[in-house]
Parts: sequence; structure tokens; C-alpha cells
Amino acid sequence: MPSPLICPSILASDFARLGEEVAALETAGADWVHVDVMDGHFVPNITIGPDVVKALRPHTKLPFDVHLMVAPVDPWLEAYRDAGADYLTVHPESGPHLHRTLGRIRQLGLKAGVVLNPGTSLSVLEEVIDLVDLVLLMSVNPGFGGQSFIPSTLKKIERARALLDAAGSRAHLQVDGGVTAANAGACVAAGADALVAGTAVFRGGPPAYADNIRALKTA
Repeated sequence: MPSPLICPSILASDFARLGEEVAALETAGADWVHVDVMDGHFVPNITIGPDVVKALRPHTKLPFDVHLMVAPVDPWLEAYRDAGADYLTVHPESGPHLHRTLGRIRQLGLKAGVVLNPGTSLSVLEEVIDLVDLVLLMSVNPGFGGQSFIPSTLKKIERARALLDAAGSRAHLQVDGGVTAANAGACVAAGADALVAGTAVFRGGPPAYADNIRALKTA
């Protein structure tokens, strides 16, 4: 079984040292940098705007996987493209026309992703599967870091993998929320090929990042 992509969420990093943090992630063997964008409206928290993403871009060559938890989402697509995003993932609930939003992301030259909350049906994915490069399954309800993994997500990963395979899709299947070395292996066995992890990567500071990432990859 191939090792999953590890996509550390900088929500769990030291915000006073963000540039150094993303550089350290690359050195430690991370595959992508996951950027959680929250607006205090769609979810109950406020995090990172496009100017911060732009400031981070020179500090690493890793792809920026930007998870937009904002509503309405469409007005922000170009700003994050210009800031240096590689992937933009959006929630079906964050705009009236998911199909159009995903098409616009691709038109901007970026990889497009759809995010499904624990209570969002996979049936949404069926209608836009030809437009997605990334499917992100939330294994917690979005808005805060440090939450516990919802066990029923494993069955949802299996069903999402079957759906992608049946459609011949090459989209990545990513899981985000409470991912640790204790459940990473189960996520991959269920069909995930990309894992977002916050606390599990950043625990122990930069000297521990490589070991923490390795533990997730080999779980």
C-alpha cells in the first residue's frame, strides 16, 4: 500500500513563526501544506487571509492546499490564487452553485476540491465528480483544531473511494480532523491517500516534525 501524502495543517503551528514553520515542514518530509481559512461566519473561528498565504509562499516549494471555510466563497477564489494557492477546496454549503465554483477554480489554473462535512452526503460528489481533483472528507465538524476523529468517517472513506474508483476519477481522497498515528493506518486502509494532521505533526516542535510525519506515513 503506497504511503499517504501528509498535509500538515498550519492551524496547529506557531503563528509567530509561520515562515519558519512551513520551511521546517518541507525539510521534515511533508508533501503539502494545508491552510485552513476560516471567516468567523461559515465556521466559528477566524484564521488566515490571502496576504498571509502570499507572505508564506516564498518560504517553501510545497503545494499549498487551501481549505476555504468561508461564505460566500466565490469572491475569494482569485485572491487565494494570486497569493500562491495550488489547490482550493470548497464546501457545497458555502455558495449557491458548487458546479460553477469548481469550474471557476479550474479556469483560474488551480486544482479544485470539494469538502464534505460529517453531515454532508456523498451524493453531492456524484454530481461534480468530473470537476474535482481532490475530495476532502471532514472527520470532525469544521471550525476548530484539536477535535477527536469521528469513527464513522472510516465507512464514509470506503464509500467515497468506491465512488471515485467507479467513476475512473484520479482525484485524491483526503481526510481532515483528529488524524493521528493511531488512526492514520485505518484511514489509508479505507481508501484515503492524503491525510491532514495538525497536532500530530506539530507536537514537540520542529525537531520532532520528521519523526511525526514518518509515523503518520507508516502507520
